[in-house]
Amino acid sequence: MGLRISRGCRPNKLGPLSFDLLVAGREVLLSAGFLESMRMRSLIAGCVVLLGAVVPSRAIVVRVTAPALERTLARQVFNQTGPNGEPGRRYIKGRPDSDKGCPVYLDQPRVAFVDGRVVVTVKTHARLGFGKKCVGIGVSLESQVSFVPVAEGESVGFRDARIEYVTKNKDLDGLLEPFLEKKLPQEMKVNAAEFLDKLLAHSQSATGYEVTVEKLELRSMQIEDQELMIDLDANFRIN
Repeated sequence: MGLRISRGCRPNKLGPLSFDLLVAGREVLLSAGFLESMRMRSLIAGCVVLLGAVVPSRAIVVRVTAPALERTLARQVFNQTGPNGEPGRRYIKGRPDSDKGCPVYLDQPRVAFVDGRVVVTVKTHARLGFGKKCVGIGVSLESQVSFVPVAEGESVGFRDARIEYVTKNKDLDGLLEPFLEKKLPQEMKVNAAEFLDKLLAHSQSATGYEVTVEKLELRSMQIEDQELMIDLDANFRIN
């Protein structure tokens, strides 16, 4: 029989966040979203300190919501700016300052979990014409692709890309499909070890203890109850 201390280590929800801690001998169950607030970092460090100096974990589950993955996608992939500083773009042809044809870019990424798949919807913007000014008819059309999340060592990966729908414009789709099927899943990968290191980076200033991840390996993942459940092994050290 384990000691459940989740009542002391489970705050009210902070956005998409939740946190549980279960101690059973030397095993720890941790359930969390993409944790971003200092308050949550302090809470995790404080809870882990209760367990001793070294925590070899064999049962850690990270729960990631669709909005959290959407924010990560925006930071990692849709991080280019337009000619007037407009944020949140990803150019798949040209750049706004180029005089080599009309640029094509994507923006407004949305993430949803549907039937066990990660579904990404984006909006494509283009203008028909020639030269730097690209006068002509502007188009703004949605496209959608979906993936199966997979464990790849320390990273959350995405495979089995499936185009759900594109713009039905032959020239645009010739640019879109290779990006959505090949480049996007590669650039969406999330390194869980780096994420946890960032999460715990302020543990010493917040609690007086330095908490580090010594080893991490993702075992499996699946979508359940509108959350991406990531099952992993990890060792924590407290100094």
